[in-house]
Amino acid sequence: MSTDRVVLVTGGNRGIGRAIAARFVRDGYRVAVTARSGEGPEGTLTVRADVTDAASIDAAFTQVEEKLGPVEIVVANAGITKDTLLLRMSEDDFDSVISTNLGGTFRVVKRASKGMLKARFGRVILISSVVGLLGSAGQINYAASKSALVGFARSLTRELGARGITANVVAPGFIETDMTANLPEDTQKDYKGRVPAGRFGAADEVAAAVSWLASDEASYISGAVIPVDGGLGMGH
Repeated sequence: MSTDRVVLVTGGNRGIGRAIAARFVRDGYRVAVTARSGEGPEGTLTVRADVTDAASIDAAFTQVEEKLGPVEIVVANAGITKDTLLLRMSEDDFDSVISTNLGGTFRVVKRASKGMLKARFGRVILISSVVGLLGSAGQINYAASKSALVGFARSLTRELGARGITANVVAPGFIETDMTANLPEDTQKDYKGRVPAGRFGAADEVAAAVSWLASDEASYISGAVIPVDGGLGMGH
């Protein structure tokens, strides 16, 4: 598949975001990533951005537009966790996760939609989590921010669906990243035991689903939640 469409992946310097950006490069897209630090994979344009700051997002988009052209595909992937049980969770633990994971998506997609409306084409892909629908003790802030992306994508579909713009959610399960690699062996075993597939997923498997949603083959799919979780979240 070769296309000269412009893609922006937020948080594209590591983990799942990096794998998504690398996949789009392989597919022949023009790819930019936002990062607070570090660089995106080879073949991408890295721009500095803080998704909690609208002016910073605007500046990043302007840079991408000048160097690559209007953003036609946006992947909202940047996210943080501040895990702790509800009774110990501070206002800041809650607010900062919501502001980054949900507010960041709002700021990025709002800025991207201007160009998409002009082009009458757009792909909005939001990276959620199996935890968003399944729930997870100690992750009230994170799970709330991730489940909110479903309502976001579906409302956006109703607003912009007639303009050639789709909005979908990808919900990864346990994926092999630096984060999972650092878990104690017993914990890893326990997690794997819960996954019907019996293994963690690869970041490339998430990237494959994102790549497909961005393609012309998925032009009649919008407001969907695509799980990439080995069956962990079935029925949610």
